[in-house]
Amino acid sequence: MRIVIVGGGVLGTMHAWHAVRRGHDVVHLEREAEARGASVRNFGLVWVSGRSSGPELATALRARQLWEEIGAEVPGVGFRGNGSLTLVRTDAEWLVAEAAAAAPDAAERGWRLLDAEQVRAVNPALRGDFLGGLHCALDGAVESRVALPALRAALAVGPARCSASREPGRYTWLPGREVRAVGAGSVRDDTGEVHGADAVVLATGAALGGLVKELAGPVPVRRVWLQMAQTAPLGEPLATSVADADSFRYYPAYDTQRLRIEQPQPPVAAEHGMQLLMVQRLDGGLTIGDTHAYAEPFPFDEVEAPYDHLVEVASAVLGRPLPRIERRWNGVYAQCLDPAAVAYRSEVAPGVHLVTGPGGRGMTCSPAIAEQTAEELSW
Repeated sequence: MRIVIVGGGVLGTMHAWHAVRRGHDVVHLEREAEARGASVRNFGLVWVSGRSSGPELATALRARQLWEEIGAEVPGVGFRGNGSLTLVRTDAEWLVAEAAAAAPDAAERGWRLLDAEQVRAVNPALRGDFLGGLHCALDGAVESRVALPALRAALAVGPARCSASREPGRYTWLPGREVRAVGAGSVRDDTGEVHGADAVVLATGAALGGLVKELAGPVPVRRVWLQMAQTAPLGEPLATSVADADSFRYYPAYDTQRLRIEQPQPPVAAEHGMQLLMVQRLDGGLTIGDTHAYAEPFPFDEVEAPYDHLVEVASAVLGRPLPRIERRWNGVYAQCLDPAAVAYRSEVAPGVHLVTGPGGRGMTCSPAIAEQTAEELSW
């Protein structure tokens, strides 16, 4: 088959990955010179912990396996299975973590509850004040700023492993091409070039206007705005990714009813829908965040108070001042409104499939979401 993929983010790139390794030829279009959306404006977390039981957890577990395989094949994505620690600092937070660690699927998720001494043994860089932490051995990380070019370079020479009966397909990357029309078996870009297609995948992320709106109309997907930052090098390894207990409020796997009653969030964290997530980059710096805003139009400027809160919480768990912030940014991602769906899929025209809306699960789940697309379409 000849498959045209529109959108150069991680979801589009993973669709290209699965198509090429199944022996298909892929033309991959991206309107920018390089992907600049949520696929690069994220933590690079492969986050199994906290996923809701059922399809979401199953997708995350499969994606974690695929990321490890891809990381072995393409070292440039920077995959490492570093695990995570969600730190608890109050009795109410401890009870949430304790219940999670006792859940029937705790072993499947790689969860175990650690006291403060055990936390420091797993991650010696954490020298702050906390009662303990929920450890997830299955969580991992990739380098979101460099993963996509590394994957494309591997696609250009063909994935090393393909199905037994097929050679790798051919891959053509065409950045700076905005799609103007999608018809029966063809895609026309803004240079006027027409690309023949047996199948088309629209993996346009949060860009749901223009041609996507014309083809699909309103879709049950909302957009989410967030702020993040990156620091100077920490000066020592941060052995795991780190979250604070506000992430219990955000991820669906946890029972937080009592926590919400007994321990309201600080006003800044509540106003901006915050949690602390922190992961070390390969250069030693720390990516920290994040906030959540859902009401459009989104602001064009960033707000300083959330950064102050993140610095305060991160410094408290590290037990020393956070390295200075060197970069700040915001981003927008698309989130499917159906809580039972990991992503939104729809055939918006004959042979044209829109795949979007993984929400904050995009970097984590994209390899498995794309694999599911390939299987559903019998590629």
